[in-house]
Amino acid sequence: MAEAKLKATTLGKQAKTDLPAALFGEDFHESLVHEAARADLNARRRGTASTLGRGEVSMTTAKAWKQKGTGRARAGALSVPHRRGGGAAFGPKPRSHAFKVNRKARRRALRSAFSVHAARDSIAVADGAAYETPATKQAAEALAKWGPKGPTLVLCDPEETGVLKSFRNIPSVDVLPVGSAGVADVIGHASLILTQAALETLEGRVGEVDRSGTDTSTPAGEAEGVAS
Repeated sequence: MAEAKLKATTLGKQAKTDLPAALFGEDFHESLVHEAARADLNARRRGTASTLGRGEVSMTTAKAWKQKGTGRARAGALSVPHRRGGGAAFGPKPRSHAFKVNRKARRRALRSAFSVHAARDSIAVADGAAYETPATKQAAEALAKWGPKGPTLVLCDPEETGVLKSFRNIPSVDVLPVGSAGVADVIGHASLILTQAALETLEGRVGEVDRSGTDTSTPAGEAEGVAS
């Protein structure tokens, strides 16, 4: 028995668009999706938190009081962590929070994220040529007719500036170039809109990796740790 073809709503039209099973027919892999999403979010962290150690605080280096004869406990530097105004012990320092996820695992996680949208019918395909001239009103009407749950993510080709300008001012709608979208972006939005150009790019970017070592796909704008 032949499997039913995956279809998605065509934004602004009655017709349906066929979705490639290689991209939208993946089973959901929770552990892979979690790992890839966490890697995406960690890579976006600035990692600039910083504290001063006892050698960096502005504090006198003189001994607090003489060693003997005061009746008090002996004390040395006032910059020690347990004193007020002293340096922090084991405090954060600027660092990178990024960690590596294997390319094959990342692509499989991205396919899983897209497949979730296909399974729950929360994905639509837009014709980028219809937005060559920016038209926010047209985009808003098309969205209202489709009736997606928010927030909504729109993925387009970097050269489709008309799509970007048409959707970016609509509330609860985020627009990203297809090469900059990661698993956290896809799985973190309730609805997804792809342009035809973005769909073609994704087919190459998220394809299977040949076990012989030859990659059969052609990644487009794949950024390690952030967007792949």
